[in-house]
Amino acid sequence: MHTRLFPTLSRRGFLAAAGGTVLGALAGCGSATSPAAAPTGPPRRGGTLRVGVTGGGAADTLDPHTPTTNPDIARTVNLYEPLLHRDHNYQLEMLVAQSLTASPDARTWTAVLRDGVRFHDGRPVTPADVVATFARITNPKDPKSGAASLTMLADVVAAGDRAVEFRLKESVAGFDDYLANYSLGIVPADFTVEAPIGTGPFRAHQFTAGLQSTFLRNEYYWRPGQPYLDRVDLINFVEDDARINALLSSQVDAIDQVPVALIDVLRSDGRIRVLTSETGSWLPFTMRVDRPPFDDVRVRQAMRLLVDRQEMINQVFSGQGRLGNDLYAPFDPAYASDLPQRARNIVEAKRLLAEAGQPNLTVELVTAPIQAGAVEAAQVLQRQARDAGVTINLKRVDTTTFYGDNYLSWDFAQDFWYTRGYLPQVAVGSLPDSPYNETHWHDPEFLDLVARARATVDPSARADLLKRAQHIEYDRGGYLLWGFMNQVDAHQFYVAGLLPDRTGIPLSGYQFREAWLGTNPV
Repeated sequence: MHTRLFPTLSRRGFLAAAGGTVLGALAGCGSATSPAAAPTGPPRRGGTLRVGVTGGGAADTLDPHTPTTNPDIARTVNLYEPLLHRDHNYQLEMLVAQSLTASPDARTWTAVLRDGVRFHDGRPVTPADVVATFARITNPKDPKSGAASLTMLADVVAAGDRAVEFRLKESVAGFDDYLANYSLGIVPADFTVEAPIGTGPFRAHQFTAGLQSTFLRNEYYWRPGQPYLDRVDLINFVEDDARINALLSSQVDAIDQVPVALIDVLRSDGRIRVLTSETGSWLPFTMRVDRPPFDDVRVRQAMRLLVDRQEMINQVFSGQGRLGNDLYAPFDPAYASDLPQRARNIVEAKRLLAEAGQPNLTVELVTAPIQAGAVEAAQVLQRQARDAGVTINLKRVDTTTFYGDNYLSWDFAQDFWYTRGYLPQVAVGSLPDSPYNETHWHDPEFLDLVARARATVDPSARADLLKRAQHIEYDRGGYLLWGFMNQVDAHQFYVAGLLPDRTGIPLSGYQFREAWLGTNPV
């Protein structure tokens, strides 16, 4: 099975149909219309789902282990599957594995492969394929994106006809959460990107980097009856207007990443359904705790007190979000919900700054359009900080510069993260050797609690240790985490099976195996 180039004329057709402004497209649709009837009854089989996806470019890939852009992630989710993943409710669900169990000391984890799972070419998945997959991901000469979360992995070995053992360097009680990552898709031992074979509900048919991809139903898929669709077309859209107009003109059936300012516009069209998901995705301000002025905990505390979090949500997310409390991983069972919600207190912020010798603090905030709302959040914080006598000078750069050589060096900046569990997030962003420790957080008491929690098998005892670690981050951490954003997507009325998804991945987590068309849109 080979990928083939998709004709560029098709892409030009989409751009022409999507031309003009959003308001221009709405003018053609007339005023607000009555809602069209949604599909009912059991899922219907057949048809093609055309999806407009944000971003992408010449570096787009079919590699399951290096997804970067939204189109990459959508391809990964539909072509490949990890051993397990987080479902729509952010609960662990087995996929290629039917079970994953730990030894008493949590240093050896055994995955039993699901019977009957086959690759797109009909070959059964074997333990050798799983071993080869993780060897590819953790190859020290060419580590893939998931390798950063697997530093505790010592060896992966076959243990029978259907079992694989993950042998760890240390006890890790929540290792199953580390494996529940879409970028850890299982591939055959002879995998090549030129022949992108996985176990996902769809198989690759056509692909043109930066333009579009076409998938066909995987006739060997292990879930009975799924997928319902015959085909999925993913079309890249860099501009919001083009993506919105393509939906309004029925050139696509669904789009991701609806700008919050246009939610009401889309809802006024009776043919369109807006899909809103509460997530644990966050857009924090990052303060380097190892450099002035943020090496003084009083300055960090003051910054957290001068922000009006609800106003940030209202102005940056148009109300599409929830209050943050300077802690990530809100869906983790050990989330420290017992801590009081931090509220704006200008008097206390001024007192802390004066005590720290910074009554007229001036700082530079590096911002970039790394995610919808990032630059706007910086502008709102700049204005709010003036009430506490703090001057924030904005340094706006492009996304490439932001994530370039100086990333992780900015004293005061921003970032964006999808939903994660607490320990997996700590592993990638809050340890001295984490690949993305943007606050340069290195607290001995915190590190001791995290290390003990990772090695604690008893869930209750582990949760207690993690809550204590969160109390430390709440008191003296380097994140100003003001809110969790909703994911907002949209689709035509005749599209069914797309559900709210807590992971933060758009459009029902891009799980198009569940989607179906209630009527023929053509």
